[in-house]
This record gives sequence, C-alpha cells and structure tokens, in this order.
Amino acid sequence: MAREIFNVDTVHSEIGFSVKHMMISKAKGHFNDFDAVIEVDPENLEDSKVEVTIDVSSIDTKNTGRDEHLRSDDFFAVEKHPKATFVATGVKKKSDNNYDVTGDLTITGTTKSVTFDVVFEGQSKDPMSGNTVAGFSGKTAINRKDFGLTWNAALETGGVLVGDDVNITFEIEAHKAE
Repeated sequence: MAREIFNVDTVHSEIGFSVKHMMISKAKGHFNDFDAVIEVDPENLEDSKVEVTIDVSSIDTKNTGRDEHLRSDDFFAVEKHPKATFVATGVKKKSDNNYDVTGDLTITGTTKSVTFDVVFEGQSKDPMSGNTVAGFSGKTAINRKDFGLTWNAALETGGVLVGDDVNITFEIEAHKAE
C-alpha cells in the first residue's frame, strides 16, 4: 500500500515538555502553534515520513514572565530561531503498536539526533465527517545544554533553578487528507 497523508488536528493534539524546577518540582509547558507533515503506510508504519515544525514563540507555561524569559536570548532566542523542527530519519517497530522514531531535532539552530518512543494509538472513522483519523503519542528526553539552552541560576540552598534534562511528550490526532 502507498503512503497516505494525514494532517494534524491541533485542537486535539499537544506538544509538551517538563523540566526540573528548583531541584524539587517540575515546570511544565506546551507549544500552542505547530504543524506536521505525516505520511504513513497504514500497513507498514516503518515506511513513514514525519516532519514537525514548532513556532517556538507560542511557548506556554501558564506564566507570562517565564514565557517571555524563555523566548529571550537566554533560552530560545525566538527572533533568531523562530522555529524548532523534527525530521524523522527512521522508524523501527519494537512491538505491536510501539515504535522508535529517530530523527533530527533542531532547536536554536542546533541539530541533534533524537529517538522518540512512539505508540500508534490506532485509527478510526470520524462520525461527523467519515474521515479516517489516527492517533500517535510519544516521548523522549533531551539535555537542553546539547541545544545551547544553558542559562541557569544558582539556588542559595544548593543546586540550580532549571534542570538539564527536558522530557518532551506529544499527543497527536491526525486526519487523513481528502
């Protein structure tokens, strides 16, 4: 079977992250604006094309001051690097609905190979449109310093304000292009 094109339904999708905050809790957020090119062969998901583009300025941590700081040159430098991207370079089946999706992740102009643990949640028909809908979820962890995100502040009790490891998660609902 040939690849089919699916479009992300951003109303029912999310790209999120969490990072250790003050060594004792986690700060969480997501990006409000993103898009993806998803081309899959439903009979062979290993033959897939995935390209994700994130508008980094759409970062939302439920804290306006923190969001502005994250957009600044201390972190994402959104004026110089408005987009983050992921381009899959390989998909490998691990079990029935579980895949390793490896690709090039680019943040602040730095590109590194990253592997996401992805679950194909299945597909069904939308009762309103009759269109085929597919679901995917996934996660990975990166070291933010690998992407030039090095700003930090020391805590008077020891440790630092922002952890190095960032957990990235996504939930994608995608509709087959008509």
